[in-house]
Amino acid sequence: MSMRDKIDHLIANAWTDGYVCLLGSTGENGPNISPKGSMMLFDAQHLAYWERSKKKALENLRHDNRVVVVYANMQAQRDGVLESGILRFYGTAELHESGEMRDAIFARLNEREATHDGADVGIAVLIKIERAQDVRGKPIDLS
Repeated sequence: MSMRDKIDHLIANAWTDGYVCLLGSTGENGPNISPKGSMMLFDAQHLAYWERSKKKALENLRHDNRVVVVYANMQAQRDGVLESGILRFYGTAELHESGEMRDAIFARLNEREATHDGADVGIAVLIKIERAQDVRGKPIDLS
């Protein structure tokens, strides 16, 4: 299994497995870290998630679109699935409040996220991955 396939599987199941992805963002009032249960590896260059809470993370993204996504799963490291159990994805976020990209991200949500309160009026967030690395600084190849 390729590294991309491993990460795709792990992130797609992160909420169910208990290893939710965390989104770090910065706004006028400082930093924020938010759990994002809908996070997905959209393709080799992008992560995506569904913003339905529309609170601090969204406010911060409207101020500064630079983000970091952290996936931490030490069990995957102990099981030999990942060399390092902590992965970081640095990038820039784009908000899609309507249109084809919003529809494409919504179509890939799991049932829990697609039917959750507020999902119908959520905003799709596409994150262009500029750098991906493990906690030791080793680059992650998603190609």
